[in-house]
Amino acid sequence: MAWLLVIVAGLLETGFAVCLKLSHGFTRLWPTVAFCCFALGSFGLLTLSLRKLDVGPAYAVWTGIGAAGTAIYGMVFLGDLVSTLKIVSISFVIIGVIGLQLSGSAH
Repeated sequence: MAWLLVIVAGLLETGFAVCLKLSHGFTRLWPTVAFCCFALGSFGLLTLSLRKLDVGPAYAVWTGIGAAGTAIYGMVFLGDLVSTLKIVSISFVIIGVIGLQLSGSAH
C-alpha cells in the first residue's frame, strides 16, 4: 500500500509541475490553485508512505515518476522538443524507478 501512495504522489508531482508552468509565475488563478492542490496532495501522500518505506528509494521513485511524467506530458501536450535521446533517457528513468521500487523494503 505504501508504494501505491508513492506512485500516486509521483503522478501528482507531474500535475504540480505542469500547473507551475501553466500558472506563468503564479499570475493565473486556476493553474495556481491546481498547483497548490497537486503539491499538497503529492507531499501529503509521500509523507504518509514514509511511515513504512525507506526514504531513499521512496524519494527516488517519487521524483522519477514526477520527472518522467512531466517530460512526457510536455512532449505530448505542451510542444516540448521530442528527440530519440530524450525518449531513451526517460526510459532509463522509468527502468530505474521500477528497480528502486522492487528493491525498496518496508520497516
